[in-house]
Amino acid sequence: MPPEPIRHLRDLTRYRSTLGAELSREAQRLEKELEDVGIKFSTVAIDILGVSGRAMLEALINGERDVHVLAQMAKARMRPKIPSLVEALTGSFGERHAFLCRLHLDRIDQLKAAIGQPSTRIEEEIRPFARQLELLQTIPGVGRAVAEVLIAETGADMSRFRTAGHLASWAGVCPGHHESAGKQKSGSRRHGNRWLGAALGTAAMAASRTRDRTYLGARYMRLMPRLGRKKALVALEHSMLTAVWHMLTQAHRRSGRGGRGAL
Repeated sequence: MPPEPIRHLRDLTRYRSTLGAELSREAQRLEKELEDVGIKFSTVAIDILGVSGRAMLEALINGERDVHVLAQMAKARMRPKIPSLVEALTGSFGERHAFLCRLHLDRIDQLKAAIGQPSTRIEEEIRPFARQLELLQTIPGVGRAVAEVLIAETGADMSRFRTAGHLASWAGVCPGHHESAGKQKSGSRRHGNRWLGAALGTAAMAASRTRDRTYLGARYMRLMPRLGRKKALVALEHSMLTAVWHMLTQAHRRSGRGGRGAL
C-alpha cells in the first residue's frame, strides 16, 4: 500500500488518463464520420484537430462545401499540401453529418476542459517530487505527463525494487518465461501495471521518432528490422524503466547524504 500522498496523486493521474482515452475515442468517432462520406482528411493531416483541421471542420459544419475554399484554410506547414487537401476533402458531406460532427467536436472540447482540471491539481500534489520530475523528463520521449504517471505509479521509491529488472518485471515490459520439457515457448510480455504500461507506450513511440538523434531512437532503428515494430517498442520501454530506476535510486541516495529530500 503506497503512502497517502502517492495514492492521491495516483487517483488524479489515472482519472486524467481515463479522460485522455475517452478523448482519443471521440476523435476516432469524428474521423470515422468523415470517412463514411468519403472525406479522408487524416491521410493528409497528422492531426485533424489541429489549427488547420479545426478551421476546415468548423467551415464544413457551418455549410461551406467548396473544397478549394476549405483547402485554402490550411496554415503554416499545411500550405504545401493544399492540392492533396482538395482531393481529401471531396465527399458527400450533408446536414446529418454536420449535426453529428458538431456533437463530436463539442464533446472533444468538453473532455479537453475536463482534462485540465486534474492536471492543475496534479501540479500541486507533485511539488514534493519536483527534482524527480525534472530528472525523468531528461529521458527522450518522456514528457511531463508521462513523468507524472511514472512517479504516481512507482511512488518514486525504488527501494521497493531490488534491481532495474525487478521494476521492469513488475511493470510487464520484459519477456514472459514459458519453458516446457526443456524447450523455451512463447516469450510474450508479462501482464503488468496497465496505467504505467500505457504511459511507457506513449513515451516509447515518441522516442522511436528521434531515430539517430538519441540512444533510444538509434536502439529502435537497430532492433525494429529484426524484432518488428511492437517488440522494438517494448525494448525501448524496458530501457526507459532501467533509466528510471537508476535515476530515482541515485536521487534517493543523494538526498539521503544531503539531508531530507522528497523521498
